[in-house]
Amino acid sequence: MNDAMYIAATGMKAQQTQLNVIANNVANVNTAGFKRSRVSFLDLVQRENSASAFVEATELSTQPSGGGAGVNVGTLLRQFAPGDIKSTGNPMDVAIQGEGFFELTLADGSTAYSRGGSLQVNADNLLVTAEGHVLKQRLQIPADARGLTISAEGEVVAKDAKGKDWNLGRMELVTFANPSGLVALGDNVYRSSPASGESLSAMPGEAGAGRLAQGQLESSNVKLIDEMVQMMVAQRAYEMNVKVIQAADEIAGMTNNLRK
Repeated sequence: MNDAMYIAATGMKAQQTQLNVIANNVANVNTAGFKRSRVSFLDLVQRENSASAFVEATELSTQPSGGGAGVNVGTLLRQFAPGDIKSTGNPMDVAIQGEGFFELTLADGSTAYSRGGSLQVNADNLLVTAEGHVLKQRLQIPADARGLTISAEGEVVAKDAKGKDWNLGRMELVTFANPSGLVALGDNVYRSSPASGESLSAMPGEAGAGRLAQGQLESSNVKLIDEMVQMMVAQRAYEMNVKVIQAADEIAGMTNNLRK
């Protein structure tokens, strides 16, 4: 068995995963609140008692206990670095300036989290995200509301047809010890996991949570220049693994032709 071929094959597979992740990052460069992912790689080790060990049993006393067996994809980590805050002029858009997530209630009753702040009012007059997920605080907007104000500290005030202000409650945020451990559900929505730790509720601007900015949205944190550089690195690594397979094949061919 030519182990170099199989090792190089693991490298090609890993770099293909890297390219897939980069492609997804680039595709979401204009998705509000999107957080880029990166691939974590792990090395594989060939144990000495494996059937395809690299060294003969008589050499084990003088050789390392295990040889390299290639690379494997460990985890896909979300990078929760903040994106640029851009003004939209829409009072239903709310950006989180700093740490924290909006806490949501999904259709099945489970809890999820998001940084996407494109809000709207559903048929029940509740504040929901653009995907229709209800904010955990269940803030109800009066049907005759003529304006909505959301302060940096999360206070939600509606103005009725007569110009009177109604305090509807306060938006809360949650933080995590390790946001990278959150599990993505799609639509910029995440759920907690043992890796992320338990959610910690906080008012905007308190206990490490960010403040809110009405009329603004957080942009994707994808930097195209960085992604292009990573794509070129992955492409070159893939090419080198292909060359290793070609070299191993040529050596195997020369070995087969020794008797000719």
